[in-house]
Amino acid sequence: MLTGLTHSALYVTDQEEALAFYVGKLGMEVAADVDLGVMRWLTVRVPGTDREVLLEVPGPPAHDEATAGEVRALLAKGALGLGFILTVDDCRATYEAWRAAGVEFVQEPTEHFYGIDCGVRDPFGNNLRVTELKDTGAAPPDAATLREEFRM
Repeated sequence: MLTGLTHSALYVTDQEEALAFYVGKLGMEVAADVDLGVMRWLTVRVPGTDREVLLEVPGPPAHDEATAGEVRALLAKGALGLGFILTVDDCRATYEAWRAAGVEFVQEPTEHFYGIDCGVRDPFGNNLRVTELKDTGAAPPDAATLREEFRM
């Protein structure tokens, strides 16, 4: 039986640059920074939460150099899909603060049925969403509503 989800991972090409972005600009905190010999286990999290994001460099032990190169190429294109969604109290204020800090946005704050969100691209090509959720008390939308909202 499943009991939780503790870690997810994003590929980055430079862990120091990733720290500057995720901790320095977005306000996350370092959860773990451990030299495992074969790799640096570097995780960040939203302060006050338990779920960690591994900032993983493509390469050993998971990849040989050819595969790592392919992953880096896909990452640079932004082709690895959604990294994660961060929730905030005020999407527009977060957008303004992060934009002033030099964060690259791919979409300005936009109103949706579930709240307001915007799109961020990290320095490596990962796509992130920042969402201010509405407190509607309503049930999650069905597939038809989602298709219409996102014109799928």
